[in-house]
Amino acid sequence: MHKKFLQTDFQLGEATFPNNIFYAPLAGCSDFPFRKMSSKYRPGLIYCEMVKMDALVRHDQGTFHMLDYDVDMHPIGGQICGSKPAIAGQAARIIEELGFDVVDLNCGCPVDKVTKDGSGSAMLKTPELIGEVIANMVAAVKIPVTVKIRAGWDDAHINAPLITKIAEQAGAQAICIHGRTRQQAYRGPANWDYIKACKEVATRIKIIGNGDITDAKAAQRIFEHTGCDAILVARGTMGQPWIIEDIVRELTLQDPIQRDFEELRQALLEHFTTTFNYHPERRAVVDMRRVGCWYFKKAAGTRDFREQISRAETAEHVRELITNFPVGEMIEDAVCATETCEQEC
Repeated sequence: MHKKFLQTDFQLGEATFPNNIFYAPLAGCSDFPFRKMSSKYRPGLIYCEMVKMDALVRHDQGTFHMLDYDVDMHPIGGQICGSKPAIAGQAARIIEELGFDVVDLNCGCPVDKVTKDGSGSAMLKTPELIGEVIANMVAAVKIPVTVKIRAGWDDAHINAPLITKIAEQAGAQAICIHGRTRQQAYRGPANWDYIKACKEVATRIKIIGNGDITDAKAAQRIFEHTGCDAILVARGTMGQPWIIEDIVRELTLQDPIQRDFEELRQALLEHFTTTFNYHPERRAVVDMRRVGCWYFKKAAGTRDFREQISRAETAEHVRELITNFPVGEMIEDAVCATETCEQEC
């Protein structure tokens, strides 16, 4: 029963992707080192962090730096955010010219600094504008255009099915639905019924399910519940760059891989080394204050580790803390601040 959900050679328009398990853009988290770790496990598509259309078209160098990637990260998607149809096509074309395989429009980010200018999830209030922006992007590029939305602005304004139809008419190849409203942010469970409703109104556009996919079992459940064509794993990738392997094994009825603590330690050390080789030392040290906890979230003593690594000042000290973290009991309910990313976008 599970096998039917996994699709290899997954089609979006004329483009083909290795599978239908995608990794989400996570603002402040899915940077170059994060994506370097993730790409080893071959998800169908990895998205970069969200960037603003305005910054792209004015060729802001910091924005272009966020879009750095290696060839082994393909297939890779760029996600843009903005509500101006006049520059949407130009921004999408820049993403295409940079070599990305997909360009995504963010209509789901709930944070105030994004929504205050009408971007992100604020666009849920103007569905027709979403269609206009998508249409301009589609007209400007040959790569697939996708869009990410939430169920609606709040419980009284659920309009994901309407936006699905608008996006389809505008030429988007896929739409990702996060099963929460903007008002919810990341509180409470995601309601997958909203994703199912979008699948029921779609005719050509592919439906990507998103929200609360934290392990392989959840991936299988969202496919079963919604009938979606693909899934977008977000916070479930944090400290689990291999979650694609877990999901594929679940969907193909294989036994799960049991990873012991030493494997987690070595993965964190690799992530730290990748970060240190890419960012300046100070940035790498600060980044490990959040990244370190992701990998050790199921280990006893995580709180103590987080307190110690938050005081680390040098790369050498960080490496010592990771190397010397004692092997302890693995517990399912250990607390880890995975909310340290700004948001799932």
